[in-house]
Amino acid sequence: MPADRVLRLGATTTALVTPFRDGAVDHGALERLAEWQIRCGVDGLAVCTPIGEGPTLTRHERAAVIRTCVRAAGGFVPVIAATGTNATASTIALTLDAEELGASAALVTAPYYSKPGQAGIAHHFAQLAAATRIPLIVENSPLRTASDMTLPTLASLAEIPSVVGLLLSDGSAAAQALPPDWRRRFLLLSDRDTTALSFLSTGGSGIVSAGANVCPRLYASLQQAARAGNLSAARLLENALAPLTARLGAEVDPAAIKHALQALLQIDPETRLPLVALDAAAKQSVSQALARVSETRGMALSI
Repeated sequence: MPADRVLRLGATTTALVTPFRDGAVDHGALERLAEWQIRCGVDGLAVCTPIGEGPTLTRHERAAVIRTCVRAAGGFVPVIAATGTNATASTIALTLDAEELGASAALVTAPYYSKPGQAGIAHHFAQLAAATRIPLIVENSPLRTASDMTLPTLASLAEIPSVVGLLLSDGSAAAQALPPDWRRRFLLLSDRDTTALSFLSTGGSGIVSAGANVCPRLYASLQQAARAGNLSAARLLENALAPLTARLGAEVDPAAIKHALQALLQIDPETRLPLVALDAAAKQSVSQALARVSETRGMALSI
């Protein structure tokens, strides 16, 4: 079924954390966080991702998170809902929920844990596209799913009109391996802040950024500078953000982001098991990284 919406996505989409308080989603804090991101210039919000602790959310909670963020976005930026599961039927159900709630696109990982073969992955996305009308961004994350999509599988997805983008978890190396014409066919996204600049230089379209939760203006400015061809400014921003990017690492812990947001926006740092709060040493490391970002070249964190 062809998508009945057009996805207009800029360079920086924040993989938004989900604030909790006393075990429940804190929708007031979530709305405040989403609105701050938009004021600081990000181009989109991705919700219910692993950074947003999506796997721990119930279907009702997922719907409420999407609803809150769509309302906060107010049409100014797209809201992308992560809807992938390890089963085709539940993925379709969550994607239909996101579509009905006004999400601009669905971010769908290859089924995890069950480790389907290439034919199963292709059939999974074909069934999803046949059942929905929302634009789909396909996530290839072998480290999380233990399934790596081959080029023939990706070629089969390119024949599905509603598949509009690819999220490549291994960043610039994956982008270089793709045929050049796919860079026109797909939005090519990375989820690695550590390689954001090199990813753009190899034909990437933008990033789904965890670090932007904490420094949305600076991460967005890096992408904007690079896209405008101002590589010197982009490199200055990359260097300024390096302490925080390094502390968060490639496999970002939402607890680290939430600790930073407690200092910046007074958001409760609560996580949901199996994630736990940072220990004292890790908290100090995050705080030091924030201080270095604030001080480097006089760039203050803008709240």
